[in-house]
Amino acid sequence: MGIEITGWGKCTPPSILTNKDLETFLDTDDEWIISRTGVKERRIAHTSLGDMGTVAAQHALAAADKDPQDIDAVIMATCTPQYIIPTTASRIQENIGNKHAAAFELNSACTGFVYGLTTAYSLISSGVMKNILLVGGEKVSFFLDWSARDTAVLFGDGAGAVVIEAVDNDSKLYSSKLTCDPFLGDTLKLDNFGSSMEFKDPKDGYFLGIHFEGQEIFKNAVKTMARLAQEALEESNLTVDDIDLCIPHQANLRILEATARRCNFPMEKMIINLDKYGNTSAGSIPIALTEALDEGKVKPNSKMLFLAFGGGLTGAAAVIDWGSRVTSIKTSDAVLPDSNKTALELVKEISNP
Repeated sequence: MGIEITGWGKCTPPSILTNKDLETFLDTDDEWIISRTGVKERRIAHTSLGDMGTVAAQHALAAADKDPQDIDAVIMATCTPQYIIPTTASRIQENIGNKHAAAFELNSACTGFVYGLTTAYSLISSGVMKNILLVGGEKVSFFLDWSARDTAVLFGDGAGAVVIEAVDNDSKLYSSKLTCDPFLGDTLKLDNFGSSMEFKDPKDGYFLGIHFEGQEIFKNAVKTMARLAQEALEESNLTVDDIDLCIPHQANLRILEATARRCNFPMEKMIINLDKYGNTSAGSIPIALTEALDEGKVKPNSKMLFLAFGGGLTGAAAVIDWGSRVTSIKTSDAVLPDSNKTALELVKEISNP
């Protein structure tokens, strides 16, 4: 028995927030943002995370030609859930019309998709399940302090999904390396959320926000992803030259370039789309994977490396066989409802509830 990703899909909201838009309310400019992050624009959601995850899931199910009733588990990787209870995973499960599968969430921040991928492969390998729908997505815009330049320029909203299933070939997860350094956890933290929340009068202003120590995160992201990539390759008995494609978490262009140099990995084999979407956290890898497939960049029987780094501070690397099919079996016409507001108007609503 082998295990493969057989379906894929994404959902990126229609409202685009450009760097020029950010110039209207932040002390920044397009050149500064691009030179430090590589981001030119990002998407702002006008609807729920569950809606975005559902659209991505419907595209993934169609690509795999998989009946929703055949799904044994819905796993949602996110750090910006729609609710604490019920899970966003269960909302997506409801929306696709499945009433029997397991449904749960993983929160490893930007690393969540690779944690989820490893969990899905393990559940199928053990024989407990056969078909798993894995969704990674975020509505980060709701949790941002839009007056804080360092984080406001980085993040965007979106979701991606894959179907992972048992197949009659030798495709497999070669290796997965997951890690967390809790002693650096406070360098990237969502403030004032969860059971430690301090209740405040709404008249005192917006009180959520991401605490972000950029230099410390940059240094540890590069070091950790390079180390995990090397460990995963060694465990797989592979070298950098054996990898056909690397799909990293779309954190920051300078981080990705520095990681590639440290690994001696050619940039032309690395999928990068953060210029269009910014950092969508757990959504970034499945969104980039879907775009790579849609653009014909994934070849049959490729060996693929996923790399991620995020809050915790977590890190992950996974090496997989892709399989022979790189086109969708069917397509879906699922889309988000139309928005009657611009991204800038949506941001102003969040900033002034």
